[in-house]
Amino acid sequence: MRYLFPTGKGYQRKWLGQDVLSGVVIAAVSIPISMGYAQIAGLPAVYGLYGSLLPVILFALLSTSPQFIFGVDAAPAAMIGGVLGGMGIAMGSAEAERVVPVLTFYVGVWLLLFALLRAGRVLRFVSTSVMGGFISGICCTIILMQLPKLMGGTAGTGELPELVRHLAGVQVHPLSLGLGAAALVILLAAKRLRPKFPMAIVVMGLGALATVLFDLPGHGVACLGAVEPGLPALHLPDWSAVSLTEGLGSSLPVAVVIMAETLLAESSFAMRDGYEIWDSQELLAFAAANLGAGMVGCCPVNGSVSRSSMNVQYRGKTQAVSLVAAALMVGVLLWGSGLIRLLPVPVLTAIVISALLGAVEFDMAHRLLRADRKELAIFLAAFLGVLVLGTIYGVVIGVLLSFVDVIRRASQPSRELLGVISGQPGFYPLGRMSQAHPLEGVALYRFSGGLFFANIDRFQKDVENCVKPGIRAVIVDASGIVSVDLTSAERLVLLYRRLEDQGVRLYLTEHIGQVNDELRRFGAGELIEEGAVRRTLYAALEDCGAAEGEVKQWIPEEMRHAVPELLRQTQELEWAYGEEAQSKLDAMTGQVLQTLKETKPEQREQELEFLLERGRWQGVIDRDAILQHLEEHLAELSRLLERSEDAVLLELEQERERVTEALRRQHPEIASYLAAHREELEQRFQRKYPEAARHIHELRQRLHQLPEEETKEQR
Repeated sequence: MRYLFPTGKGYQRKWLGQDVLSGVVIAAVSIPISMGYAQIAGLPAVYGLYGSLLPVILFALLSTSPQFIFGVDAAPAAMIGGVLGGMGIAMGSAEAERVVPVLTFYVGVWLLLFALLRAGRVLRFVSTSVMGGFISGICCTIILMQLPKLMGGTAGTGELPELVRHLAGVQVHPLSLGLGAAALVILLAAKRLRPKFPMAIVVMGLGALATVLFDLPGHGVACLGAVEPGLPALHLPDWSAVSLTEGLGSSLPVAVVIMAETLLAESSFAMRDGYEIWDSQELLAFAAANLGAGMVGCCPVNGSVSRSSMNVQYRGKTQAVSLVAAALMVGVLLWGSGLIRLLPVPVLTAIVISALLGAVEFDMAHRLLRADRKELAIFLAAFLGVLVLGTIYGVVIGVLLSFVDVIRRASQPSRELLGVISGQPGFYPLGRMSQAHPLEGVALYRFSGGLFFANIDRFQKDVENCVKPGIRAVIVDASGIVSVDLTSAERLVLLYRRLEDQGVRLYLTEHIGQVNDELRRFGAGELIEEGAVRRTLYAALEDCGAAEGEVKQWIPEEMRHAVPELLRQTQELEWAYGEEAQSKLDAMTGQVLQTLKETKPEQREQELEFLLERGRWQGVIDRDAILQHLEEHLAELSRLLERSEDAVLLELEQERERVTEALRRQHPEIASYLAAHREELEQRFQRKYPEAARHIHELRQRLHQLPEEETKEQR
């Protein structure tokens, strides 16, 4: 747990007025909502007010969301009501008052377990469009539940078919409908014209005044029922009311819905308003609130989208809003219970509906319609899933759709062919830059996405389509490829061999070192061994001989002076093999010696020259390191070449000098690094082979002292 009351950290005095105002509004609208949903859960209405005290306080003290409001809400109340029906327990009965708190307590236990397991992390994979559809579905469901009350009937329950049937059967009470519609119009107009004005409180006050002046109940308008004054007693539930297995089994779906619905809604609010929530602590707050609800005899409590939307509307800044609302509820239960019966139900329903209309993501749907029809389809699927099938199925559909969307996007990454613009450094997309033209004999292809089983076919077809008459190399800019899997690694090898048979070289370039590690793990290390993997596009171009020294005109000026980037260009071996680079260097040196052993004696000089000039790893640092390693095997080289150690060492030292000179010309910025790297290699050699190191040191000294004529003879 981060700390108690995390949303109050850094509290500013200027926020107090906004928090108090929002708390008053939330307390006022919570009265009818909580009482109504408590009855849906099979409890007397007063338990809804009890659920707005201790559970709300516990949530406020633990939650990391400054905006979200907790309390008795539709989904868990309806689910508990369904459980009671399945058990054959009458709504509002004494048995229901015994069973419901036990189920609520078990819900809290499940949520505590979810917090310990960090189960909320799963919901991070839910996309914004899914969250938008999910929230919109919940809002529309609750609106349809509340509409009958606006017309003088009772609230509906269930999913869309049941709600429509219930709505169709409502006998409209004209006066109730008129009051509710007028209140709704006033609230919506005020939200647009004066969004900061607490019109909800004004409308509630006018509704209570109308009850007193015009005797609304006498004219058939429903008002809230009277509530006995007093606070709830704290006690543990009667565990004997429900068996352990039945209680845990019945409460698990409710806990899942509370976790998913509230976390998704909280994440949506947080994303929209630019703050972060901590999933594990939120689940702990949910658990504490429901354990508290069980101890006051209430049904499970949940995050309320309607009340949270109202909190946003009235600019509440922290969970102090919830504490204010809870304090006011205490006052209502102790001294103001008589006032509750004056509040007209249609007016209070209008307040709830106006808040819910503000939470429906109409803008998101409109943007998706214009920008991405596939995203819109996902939005609508999540929306209809909640509306038609219910919250729990909507959650499942939403999560599945998010994963499907991830796979869809990953299987269709952006990709493009690259070219050059005369006189300008760098490489440019051919399809977007009219002045760009392809390189002669080389296809440059950029693939932006992880390479795996779902998109390797697309990658392969694109690369094969690049092979046209005159193309001798396909170079892949893999800077966007962050990973490969077994399927793609195997297919890369097959593709490499297929192109090789056609006389075309395939290169992977610009990717992170982790991709090389994965290639080796999945059995595609031969691509690295055979030089198909290069650190940069420029290295690949030089390797395939495409530019014949003209490549540097395309190197951006800023890159020429970027020392770290240049180091990566010149030290490819370490990039390709990571921690295995040193052992690989030793192995490569061994391969050179083995090749010389297998070569005819008269051809060994020429073979060594070829190996030094056309070695697979052309990075300056790597070439120098290989030369150093060959010097460590000076005696063996001398025997193989049938020349003196002085002559062989001179040739190797001259090659190293050419490497140094090339580096000074091309990249003077890192010449000092080369010197330091050589010193490191020398020290390693001395530690490993002190006698051999001393011998070579003496030979070097002697070579430096030789006159120029003798040096020529040595050559």
